Amino acid sequence: MKRFVIFPLLLVSAAAYADDAARARIDARAAAVESRVIAWRRDIHAHPELGNREVRTAALVAAHLRALGLEVRTGVAHTGVVALLRGGKPGPVVALRADMDALPVTEEVDLPFASKVRTQWAGKDTGVMHACGHDTHVAMLMGAAEVLAGMKAELPGSVKFIFQPAEEGPPPGEEGGAALMIKQGVLENPRPDAIFGLHIGATYEVGQLAYRPGPVMAAADVLRITVKGRQTHGSAPWGGVDPIVVAAQIVLGLQTIVSRQVNITKEPVVVTIGGIDGGNRFNIIPDKVEMVGTVRSFDERLRDDVHHRIRLTAEGIAAASGASAEVAIEKPYAVTVNDPALTERMRPTLGRVAGEINVLLAERRTGAEDFSFYAQQVPGLFVFLGGSPKGTDMSKVAYNHSPRFYADESALLLGVRTLLHLTIDYLGGAGR
Repeated sequence: MKRFVIFPLLLVSAAAYADDAARARIDARAAAVESRVIAWRRDIHAHPELGNREVRTAALVAAHLRALGLEVRTGVAHTGVVALLRGGKPGPVVALRADMDALPVTEEVDLPFASKVRTQWAGKDTGVMHACGHDTHVAMLMGAAEVLAGMKAELPGSVKFIFQPAEEGPPPGEEGGAALMIKQGVLENPRPDAIFGLHIGATYEVGQLAYRPGPVMAAADVLRITVKGRQTHGSAPWGGVDPIVVAAQIVLGLQTIVSRQVNITKEPVVVTIGGIDGGNRFNIIPDKVEMVGTVRSFDERLRDDVHHRIRLTAEGIAAASGASAEVAIEKPYAVTVNDPALTERMRPTLGRVAGEINVLLAERRTGAEDFSFYAQQVPGLFVFLGGSPKGTDMSKVAYNHSPRFYADESALLLGVRTLLHLTIDYLGGAGR
């Protein structure tokens, strides 16, 4: 009886030892590529490219993936690169995604590899900067691809690497980003069973990972309202209909949707007007005013309800003054939802990689991510990677999209390890 009890315990111990040994080998391989990951990151950071124009970045990625012997497809959604690693054993398919585009931001960080690139954006001269950390995402996924390619024979399944353009949105008048990648078949042949993504950020310190099951990042809508009045001289406003006054009333009225009409104890909502354009002279009341803004939400039914209330509010206020309001709402980003079952399954992996004390439950973010579109199609998990130096005063940190955004490169190894262990643990390959 004692031998019967001891024997399975010894078997469990041996299996656990094998898993630990396999994970240690993965970590050693990740450490071996760290210097190259940092070098790729610096190169990409110094040569940023805007959405749908990531030609140099895509060429760098494609050359690396081909050198690893992967099946590589380029030109997806303009500049996207997709590669497939077929493991030596049958099994599921995991997709890993990194975004490649930079932002029209002039860098103010004093780095030897700081961006000096300039371009025209919205008719203005501006710098171009990886102010959201996508340079690190690309470099980390390139490193993970190298490690996994070296483990091809022992992988029980396949890995699809997705290097995506235009996460920040395509140029006006163009399609792009995750939605176009999906339209062009990135999730087919073969179809992933799960997809993972990382995002570096200044809100967490190096060494930390943060996750949240369910809705984690908001849907982001683009709101455009055109108020049409009737032009008149500024000294005689009664001779026309003043769209500037009407627009001001609409801006205030929209705030009552959040403060008085939506139960924000259940779901948060944001309605923001970010720009108003109307008139060109001090004594002329114009014919129209154009407003642009954004709506953020975490629930699709509430999202539609808020859109309806925006139209009612704008149109009603305009009509009361003898004006009219035309409301147009675009929906470029869906709610990013971490699949609850997948999140629960992979939560122990995060704890093993970073240490339980360094794994945090993230708050919901009103920022948006087009990773959301992949997660609508297959179970997805999107994890935040700490990028601020340890001991940073978070009240003074420059957040993503700032010209002073800084990503500590010591975070990159943890990012590579996280991608690797999520993949291996999902495929069931650790210890085999």
